[in-house]
Amino acid sequence: MAQTHVAAWRESYRGLIADSYLDRMSVPIHARRFERALIRPGPHDATLAAADRSGIVGYASGGPSRTRKPGEAEIHTLYVRLAAQRQGLGARLLIAMARIFADQGARSLMISTLRDNLPARGFYEHMGGQAEPPRREPGPGGTVFEVSYMWPDIQALVQ
Repeated sequence: MAQTHVAAWRESYRGLIADSYLDRMSVPIHARRFERALIRPGPHDATLAAADRSGIVGYASGGPSRTRKPGEAEIHTLYVRLAAQRQGLGARLLIAMARIFADQGARSLMISTLRDNLPARGFYEHMGGQAEPPRREPGPGGTVFEVSYMWPDIQALVQ
């Protein structure tokens, strides 16, 4: 998963985040983070991975929203390697995560992406997400602008 994470960031964020940050990303460091998160998940956290013959090509993880609104879940990460995109994998991961959270009692779902990540924004809009206004967030190499996408009724994704 760490290899997929680093590769997906480099494929998706080149030109959106400082190249120096992307070039310094470390698979071993991210592997330790994944190990901790997978060994000790929170009570409502979930992680799904998708693989093909070459190995893991995508994953999603999430849990309660960072806003801690009751009944709201958040997908914190959803990445699919460039070579595996446009095959429905992102949609399957998004819907599967929504089903997990709905089964846990979540009524709404959110996910955020960089304001200038137009492919991701188009995907979330295609999936029915409603964009909120961009907001400034601290990010790698300085301030970034993020857009959250909301599904006020999580059932719109799980049907």
